[in-house]
Amino acid sequence: MTRFGEAQILLPAALLVGLLLASRPEGRPAASRWLAGLVLATGLTTLTKIAFIGWGIGSASLNFTGVSGHSMYASAIYPVLLAACAELLIGRGRMAAALLGAVIALVVGVSRLAVDAHSVSEVIAGFVVGGAVSLAVLYAEHWHAPRLQRWLQGGALAAIALWLFGASAWSPPSPTHALVTRIALRLSGHEHPYTRAQLLHTLHQRLDTSIARL
Repeated sequence: MTRFGEAQILLPAALLVGLLLASRPEGRPAASRWLAGLVLATGLTTLTKIAFIGWGIGSASLNFTGVSGHSMYASAIYPVLLAACAELLIGRGRMAAALLGAVIALVVGVSRLAVDAHSVSEVIAGFVVGGAVSLAVLYAEHWHAPRLQRWLQGGALAAIALWLFGASAWSPPSPTHALVTRIALRLSGHEHPYTRAQLLHTLHQRLDTSIARL
């Protein structure tokens, strides 16, 4: 389940839905708002990771080393993706589909905890950042899903479903973390990345010092 939050799996599906929305003038405001939101959320998430990996900037008390990318992408994409699919297929049910997308995003976030990839604070941060993107799109004044030919709608949505399930089952591991690590080390000039163990070790040292003073 955790693979359903990978950027390499979700972004192509989001791109296809965005193209469907932008294929008619009435859908272009939603598509452009979604694209802008994804770019901003990706930039913020990446910056938090680079800050920690390169310079150790995080929060030991919150066990925070950066926004969860899986949780962010899932909550930014699934609600909008399912809402668009609902309107394209049946012309209604946008908010119910968006709520289902939010549930899927929540499950992806929980899966990141289950595989011990992130802390609770990191998953919550990802859900908030991605959720803000979805809300900005879904509650926009000019949300419109264009009316397209049925064969185009069905074919595109079938392709999205096949891609999501096929890529999650057979695609190679995502290289994004390794790429971000290389960028962080190059920018910081450090030879080794900061780790969660180092962050928590500092917290434990402070606690030991406080206890000793008592």
